[in-house]
Amino acid sequence: MRDNDSATATVAIAVSTPGAPAAPAEATPEPAAPARSALVSRGALLAALGVAAFSLTFPATAWALEGMGPWTVVMLRSVLATALAGGALAVFRVRPPERCHWAGIAVVAGGVVLGFPLLTTLALETSTTSHAAVVVGLLPLTTAAFSAVRTGARPSRTFWIASLVGAVVVIGFAVQQSGGAPGRGDLLLFAALLVCAAGYTEGGRLARHMPGWQVIGWALVLALPVTVAGAALALSAEPLRLTVHAVSGLVWLAFGSQFLGMVAWYRGMAAIGISKASQLQLAQPLLTLVWSVLLLGEHLPPAAPAAALAVLACIAVTQRTRG
Repeated sequence: MRDNDSATATVAIAVSTPGAPAAPAEATPEPAAPARSALVSRGALLAALGVAAFSLTFPATAWALEGMGPWTVVMLRSVLATALAGGALAVFRVRPPERCHWAGIAVVAGGVVLGFPLLTTLALETSTTSHAAVVVGLLPLTTAAFSAVRTGARPSRTFWIASLVGAVVVIGFAVQQSGGAPGRGDLLLFAALLVCAAGYTEGGRLARHMPGWQVIGWALVLALPVTVAGAALALSAEPLRLTVHAVSGLVWLAFGSQFLGMVAWYRGMAAIGISKASQLQLAQPLLTLVWSVLLLGEHLPPAAPAAALAVLACIAVTQRTRG
């Protein structure tokens, strides 16, 4: 974690002697193929670690809701994550971002820090974690669409076909779970998809200019006035029972999902591209289903193994296409 990861390049100034031939300008060497391959592999690994952290978000939220109200969960997780991120920014004496980056940071704050956590937490009051997981499985396609509009990215036709197939698998899985009758929870989840995709796209773009941990760190700091006031109001209005599950869930949401997972995720997106990184999230609903069974005792739907194979096949295709 370096101060804005900035480096000062030393520029050599050549002074020509009269009558002497001018020295040829040195060409900037292209990065070697093995080095680029290693960078892409590292980026894919970081993005995958972010997905693994996010896959625990819904089970952790269900645990936290056992002892806290939804508004308390959302506001406290952000306040705790800000304490960690703000402390890191202060310790490493990170300068505030340039003025041109604050609009993007505000989108990250609205989508990732506030919007997605709030909408999904409210949805989980009426939806199971497994149902919510498969609906949010549409996030990769939504993020790729936002990326194409925002950054001008143009993934290949094969990429889009594989993405759409993965989305169809997820939609079919969700419809089977809900009986074909979307409810209030589904509407909240679909809204969460939109705001989160916008936050992911802006965060991935900003991570090309500053380290990923600083992107989410400044977004958390920007949202702090709202989250502190919200936490105070929520604690005064909602019941609070500090059980082991509730505290464990809140701690993971704050430090694992809200900060550390986002650090790995944004760095991964900066390395391999927003669209390709987003497709790794096709594995997230299947991972969440596993955690739902192991941690919450939910019954795994019979169609889950087939859906898992289909989704993993789509991931393999999207990771091998160039956009």
